[in-house]
Amino acid sequence: MREIEKMFLTLRRRKEGALIAYVTGGDPKPEYTPKIAEALIKGGADIIELGIPFSDPIADGPTIQAATVRALKAKTTPRTVLKIIKKIKENHSVPIIILTYYNPIYRMGLENFFRLASRYELDGLIVPDLPIEEAYDYKKVAEEYDIDTIFLTAPSTSQKRLEKIISYTSGFLYLVSIFGVTGAREKIQDLTIKLIKKTLPLTTGKIPLAVGFGLSKPEHIKTVILNGADGAIVGSSFVKIIEENLENSKKMLNKIENHTKKLKKATVKECSN
Repeated sequence: MREIEKMFLTLRRRKEGALIAYVTGGDPKPEYTPKIAEALIKGGADIIELGIPFSDPIADGPTIQAATVRALKAKTTPRTVLKIIKKIKENHSVPIIILTYYNPIYRMGLENFFRLASRYELDGLIVPDLPIEEAYDYKKVAEEYDIDTIFLTAPSTSQKRLEKIISYTSGFLYLVSIFGVTGAREKIQDLTIKLIKKTLPLTTGKIPLAVGFGLSKPEHIKTVILNGADGAIVGSSFVKIIEENLENSKKMLNKIENHTKKLKKATVKECSN
């Protein structure tokens, strides 16, 4: 059994949803990311998601785009992010996934990328711009190295295509909860609840369902978990804390840890009434 699956099973027994915390690898500098991951884990994050900075992040809003620029200016490369994973894994067993666009993987070569990813103990991979129709070779190599391939489904996805995506994904299904790009929103849209309800009959008993895009507050987390999601993905609010505290790393880390604690508390189903 892979680490992501183990985590979801453990959380299910504890009657908790998974808090999946995203930050851009190398933001603001590569040496900060293990410390930021430490703060997230101390706060209760169940899975860490690191973004590989890419020059054309089409799915990302302004907050994460700015983080990408900072990371690229700090000379962060895909290899840098993989080495960061190894550093985090020296002290923690928490599952770690990467979000990257396909171009960096293609440039490194599938075999080379996954060999390095396995060596540095990566657990899963999300590639937003890789459709399942073009993912056969990618998924085959990922399976050979025992790395989960996490696919996304969007509000516009048809039921037939959704069923196909569910058959391809492993680790969890990433439900993009809104139209548009990443970024914190004030409230959960009715569309998000409808999407969860639409998707659950197809994922229950097959694959965990994690909801992302727009989640930033405890009440957001509470809402998606109470409506049946197995996990909630939060990114922009963590990245915003980093952006607002670039000159004070101690304050940055404290704020990240405290924010994580509040979000994690909202995943506890018995305490969410």
